[in-house]
Amino acid sequence: MPMIIYLLSVILLGAYLTEQREKANFLSREYIHKINSVAKTWTAGENFNPNTPKEVIFNLFGSKGVRTKGKSILGPEKTCDPMYPRWFFRTPKKFDARKYWRHCKTIGIVRDQGNCGSCWAFGTTGAFSDRLCIASNGRYNQLVSTEELTFCCRSCGYGCNGGLPIRAWLYFRSHGLVSGGNYNTTEGCQPYQVAPCHHHTRTEGSCESLPREKNHKCNKKCYGNKTIDYNSDHVKTKDAYYLSFDAIQNDVLTYGPVEASFLVYDDFLHYKSGVYSKTENATLLSGHSVKLIGWGVEDGVDYWLMVNSWGHEWGQNGLFKIRRGTNECGIDNSTTGGVPYT
Repeated sequence: MPMIIYLLSVILLGAYLTEQREKANFLSREYIHKINSVAKTWTAGENFNPNTPKEVIFNLFGSKGVRTKGKSILGPEKTCDPMYPRWFFRTPKKFDARKYWRHCKTIGIVRDQGNCGSCWAFGTTGAFSDRLCIASNGRYNQLVSTEELTFCCRSCGYGCNGGLPIRAWLYFRSHGLVSGGNYNTTEGCQPYQVAPCHHHTRTEGSCESLPREKNHKCNKKCYGNKTIDYNSDHVKTKDAYYLSFDAIQNDVLTYGPVEASFLVYDDFLHYKSGVYSKTENATLLSGHSVKLIGWGVEDGVDYWLMVNSWGHEWGQNGLFKIRRGTNECGIDNSTTGGVPYT
């Protein structure tokens, strides 16, 4: 019996040490130093508490829309549009939708998805909100409901367990969305009901201190601003599509920001500044969805400008740049959009 207890203790200790090593390799300061020794176009820093459990990190991901083989899923690929700028129009080398459409307050908002893999819903509803403002010349200048999309679109996926961005746009076309702002507000018809959480700490309010969010019951009434009529508040798009790489800039210039999905490697978690590109030995984690709001060139490297949904504490106040034109992590061929009705 003592020998059995001893062997069991050794096994448990080995499992514990293995887990601790995985944590150390995954979020440790040593790994950040290693990244900075090899990354040429960007700088890493501490965005997460080094002792954060791995499962908490995986709760941040949820996009099933990365087109690794370049094939569309349930949607056409858009390559041209009669509303695109004419042939004599030169695409600007630098573009930031926040500056071009300054009256649209939603474009620059950095949100927090909380302990829920709803990034796919944030990327799409964020772009939809921006496009509604642009199309209406500012008459519609609020967020559409990430809550309704995440927990009511059964065809989109699995709520907090992930979803397909293209199906979100198809849902916007067929069903539409009500308005809805951030957690713990009365903004719009259905505000987001998942609490934000802090990634850099293990104290109260950290992602680790909160349970993994369970999918909510789909609500069919307004609980935020109760004066709004649920049925008449829905807004829709005319279509839903993937974008070819060559069409992305024209589509953004014409209609506004788009959703973008990409593969996340463990070095990306530590992004702080510069233009991200995967370091050689980084490990693949999952798929993620963000909002693409512009592009530019930094130190000779072309980039896309992105808004993440992990709060202001992550990256460059919630934003990041990723290499453009080389299909970095699948980003160049995994963008989706739709043109709103106004």
